Amino acid sequence: MYKRILLKLSGEQLSGTLDHGIDPEFVGWLAQEIKKAASTGAQIAIVVGGGNWLRGAAYAAHGLERATADYMGMLATITNGLALMDMLESQGVSVRLQSNLRMEQVAEPFIRRRAIRHMEKGRVVIIAGGTGKPYITTDTAAVSAALELGCDAVLKATKVDGIYDKDPMKHDDAIRKETMTHQEALASPDIQVMDRAALGMAADGKMPIVIFKLDEDTISRVVSGDNIGTHVR
Repeated sequence: MYKRILLKLSGEQLSGTLDHGIDPEFVGWLAQEIKKAASTGAQIAIVVGGGNWLRGAAYAAHGLERATADYMGMLATITNGLALMDMLESQGVSVRLQSNLRMEQVAEPFIRRRAIRHMEKGRVVIIAGGTGKPYITTDTAAVSAALELGCDAVLKATKVDGIYDKDPMKHDDAIRKETMTHQEALASPDIQVMDRAALGMAADGKMPIVIFKLDEDTISRVVSGDNIGTHVR
């Protein structure tokens, strides 16, 4: 069982059955799943993306300055963090929202020692605003936060149940890998579940990553040490 983990959620997951935005029913279900994981006694930090509202890189391709577009994406992650915070609180979970963008009216500033103290007191900490800097993905922000907070692993919830030797959506004979090294993940052009910068940072910091499918009980099962998904070490 992991003592302290960083859960990485994509913004797209929060849209649930909708084309974009936030699906309240889905986020309510997700809050229940996070509550189950917290009930194991593990300390939990969460980094959430903003792709259900916009992707900075995509907007930059249509004329917006990349830095401006990325800041817009960071604001989207704060919107998602607020929604997830309220849903968790409605489930009786003690939670704090911190942001790497200064926004004191809605979130605490991210302060490493304060975040650790919150987790030690049993609170879930949601970290929004990416890293506070453009040109950096929320995957990389998640690995950076995990290293800074002394987490045991980054758990990345995805649409697939691990890393395959080729795209399982396109190839019926794709084979799931139970374990692989950071170097193997970096060397494979077919692995697209996490960006190269994030994988490289995880390799340098020797941070384990678990890629797993977001489904009923899967967060709590991974936290408890069940052998599901793909473990990158």
